[in-house]
Amino acid sequence: MKSPLLKLVAQRVGLSVILLFAVSLLIFVGTQILPGDVAQSILGQSATPEAVANLRESLGLNQPAYLRYLEWLGGLLTGHLGNALSNGLPIGPELWQRLKNTLFLAFWAAAISVPLSTVLGLIAVRHKNGFIDKMISATTLLTISLPDFFIGYLLIYFVAVKLGWFTSVSTVFDGMPFLQRMNAIVLPATALTLVVLAQMMRMTRAAILNVMQSAYVETAQLKGLSQFEIIWHHAFPNSIAPIINVIMLNLAYLVVGVVVIEVIFVYPGMGQYLVDHVAKRDVPVVQDCGLIFAAVYIGLNMLADIFAILSNPRLRHPK
Repeated sequence: MKSPLLKLVAQRVGLSVILLFAVSLLIFVGTQILPGDVAQSILGQSATPEAVANLRESLGLNQPAYLRYLEWLGGLLTGHLGNALSNGLPIGPELWQRLKNTLFLAFWAAAISVPLSTVLGLIAVRHKNGFIDKMISATTLLTISLPDFFIGYLLIYFVAVKLGWFTSVSTVFDGMPFLQRMNAIVLPATALTLVVLAQMMRMTRAAILNVMQSAYVETAQLKGLSQFEIIWHHAFPNSIAPIINVIMLNLAYLVVGVVVIEVIFVYPGMGQYLVDHVAKRDVPVVQDCGLIFAAVYIGLNMLADIFAILSNPRLRHPK
């Protein structure tokens, strides 16, 4: 690997770190300017002003905003996520368990949607403008048009309520047998798969069709190669960069955009955890969850850029 390539990768990593720092600042400012008082919401409306003032002091809410930000950022860098205001317990253990649940759900949704979208994209290109291509395109266009919460409610109504195949409440816990855990996540994983599958498939199809117009593909056709050989050996490898980009963006959505799906199916993941503590005005939990979501999204976008660089021969072998 040559130094210009290392320089490009280092630039992407550096920009991602700077962006994450900027996002942390925005998250902190956004949570501080929310209306209402955290101490008042914890004690209730009947609390006396003295009790509210004492609680604000014990929680450190009377300190200047920049000191609270530096304390929060320093805790994150040292692995201490702080304590929840609603119960006083450390945020780290609970947040880690919720993150594992979210990653478990996102992993299986990605394991289904990524290969399936690639195969459907290749099939659509192979039967371009034919019945199969139009059927796949129409189906994916329909799923793109439906919001994720609507897809979730459709699955609950027809699959869980009417057919009774799976439960509508996706409860998982430590020590739960693997097969039971898989059975619990079938519906939320299916909803996530339908949400991201369409976009990945359509992008795969568009990227391959764009490459199919190249001169070397026409040369391969003149040599008498079959349509499958041309697509698999020539078009698909040269269209991998935009495909990787859209896959990474949708993987980021599987983790970051899972909030709605987790709330609908009462799944004990990061999204459900965030929504519960937003209702309680638990600012430290909201800040930590928001920064983790941002870190995942920025990190996957950074990986998409790096993979795009690695898959581009002009960047891998600069003159």
